[in-house]
Amino acid sequence: MATTKSGTSPAQRLLDAASTLFVREGIRAVGIERILSRADVARASLYQTFGSKDALVVAYLDGQDESARTRYTREAARLEDPRDRVLLTFDLAAKDAKRQGFRGCLYLNALTEFPEAGHPVRLAVDRHRARLAGTWAEELTAAGLADPGPTVAQLMLLYDGGLAGCKSARSAEPVLQARDMAAELLERALPRAVAAN
Repeated sequence: MATTKSGTSPAQRLLDAASTLFVREGIRAVGIERILSRADVARASLYQTFGSKDALVVAYLDGQDESARTRYTREAARLEDPRDRVLLTFDLAAKDAKRQGFRGCLYLNALTEFPEAGHPVRLAVDRHRARLAGTWAEELTAAGLADPGPTVAQLMLLYDGGLAGCKSARSAEPVLQARDMAAELLERALPRAVAAN
């Protein structure tokens, strides 16, 4: 793929432009022309690289998920306690909420805009949520919980609620409160020997 003098490919410029605009304004509210203008690429570049706006949206969501996974993996490597690694997801969400202007969860926002079952955007959101749930399940299993499923479901409710609350409160406080509730949940759910560490 061709790159500009700055070394950035048209595909990357399209993703960067879409990421900025989608977070700030929503996905369906942003037309192709605005993305092309901000990315400073020709329409043909979008269709040659992604094929459609929907495919660009999927690439945006998958890219956000990959970035979140990389960041989580890097920061979780510094933590020994699986409980702390679970709670790290809430800490990172609180930082992201502020950075993204308290727009709520970008994945839940995408589901609102693309509610159709089987839509590629919905499938991208499902991949992200399954990855997050899988991470929590692994950490809870490492902490000694034999059946992490119910606790993971409760964590997801707290996480979703905290992010939704950030949107209405225009503050990271709701996700931080959800973190405190998650810590209490983990204290109750995990075996005593682990909780005593």
